Amino acid sequence: MMVNGGFDLPSLREYLFLRNNLVVTFFDDRLLGLCVGWLGDDISSIREAAAKNLQELTALLGTDWSVQNLFPRVRQVMEHPSYLRRMNAVQATALMATAMDVNSAQVEVLPILMEMHYDPVPNVRFNVAKGLGIVGTVFDRSVYQGQIVPILTLMENDPDRDVRYFASKTKESLSVAFEKST
Repeated sequence: MMVNGGFDLPSLREYLFLRNNLVVTFFDDRLLGLCVGWLGDDISSIREAAAKNLQELTALLGTDWSVQNLFPRVRQVMEHPSYLRRMNAVQATALMATAMDVNSAQVEVLPILMEMHYDPVPNVRFNVAKGLGIVGTVFDRSVYQGQIVPILTLMENDPDRDVRYFASKTKESLSVAFEKST
């Protein structure tokens, strides 16, 4: 309703509520799929930018939104037949975890990331090691020692030399980071 040439307060609130919800709904329905879909682009620089964009969306829209809306879609990409898509989803997941609160990252992201070390393709597995290096310092020493080190130790015995290399390199760099923090 118009009052004195403008909107009255209840109408303005309704308008703002509808506008905000329509923007979120439009984004969730239309643009979110595109953002996640870019993880499968043929051009590597676009895939890398997509992972960084998902990290920025997580920072901008918050942990709860990301856990509810973004992670289910990224998780689907982790199950895609293409190893390139799975590899990029691993990278995106690690980056997104750095933009989340620590507890949610530990509960929601770390298990998904660590689960991917079973992937049949070495490139995906060594990106898990790299991803653990990205998120490792986000967590406290008990998570590092209790969850991350055992996976990296397992990966150091992987049949693929690149997986062994990146697992060892990540384990070493995290060890140095945790030694400096004490």
